[in-house]
Amino acid sequence: MKNKPRKKSLARKQKSGLAREMEQPGAHFRQAKYVLRLYVRRYTLKSELAIENIKRVCVQHLKGRYRLEVIDISLQANLARDEQIVAVPTLIKRLPRPLRRLVGDMSDLNKVLFGLDLRTRE
Repeated sequence: MKNKPRKKSLARKQKSGLAREMEQPGAHFRQAKYVLRLYVRRYTLKSELAIENIKRVCVQHLKGRYRLEVIDISLQANLARDEQIVAVPTLIKRLPRPLRRLVGDMSDLNKVLFGLDLRTRE
């Protein structure tokens, strides 16, 4: 019988590396991957502003730790129906939990950062 690779030692190494990262204060929030969906309608002026604003927030505050998907509800009405979108633009933060919804053009930076759990209320 051939020797099987040791999965336990690899898992132990990965776990110890993760444990080291998690020991640092705030490590979870720095490492968290954000999954965002922005629902817009036919790229109106308000929709374009929301896209520009949320992209700026992602680049400045999430620094590569995000996946942003922009969905035009006039082209993909089924996704809007499934997510129960009643107003656009609407941003849904799927991950990290808890799920959050923000409605509007995302121009209020403090509101957006609070909604993404990147800032506490002052």
